[in-house]
Amino acid sequence: MNIRAPFIVMLFSVLFLNNLAAQDWKYDLDEALTLAKEKDQKVVLFFTGSDWCPPCIKLEKHVLSSDKFANFAQQKYVWLKADFPRRKKNRIPKEQKIKNKKLADRYNKKMIFPVILVLNKEGVVLGATGYRRDLDVEGYISLLRTFDTFGE
Repeated sequence: MNIRAPFIVMLFSVLFLNNLAAQDWKYDLDEALTLAKEKDQKVVLFFTGSDWCPPCIKLEKHVLSSDKFANFAQQKYVWLKADFPRRKKNRIPKEQKIKNKKLADRYNKKMIFPVILVLNKEGVVLGATGYRRDLDVEGYISLLRTFDTFGE
């Protein structure tokens, strides 16, 4: 009996299931809006400083990456991330920096982090929030749902 086979199956299952629960982040506004139109969904735009902003890190770790939130999010939204890391090891490509800067110029001129915006399929902001200590996963789900009907 090959001892490695069950281990490989288990490892593959864990990696596959984790991938299913994670958000499928997009990094380009046009791609996100096109996909939102195709799927008849809204876009959630997340501005983050993933390696220097404690509230950003907490929000992503405790809310956005939770299984419950990810399952809700996959059904309702196209996910768009604009990350502004500062550490050398997390440097993003120049092309992505330009895209993120354009997103910030349009949607986050004051460069406040973190910011979560819900956009309609045309890119119009329906609602906005940031890190809220008073909200858990269920709270963020409820809050995002309230944005769904604004401006429509």
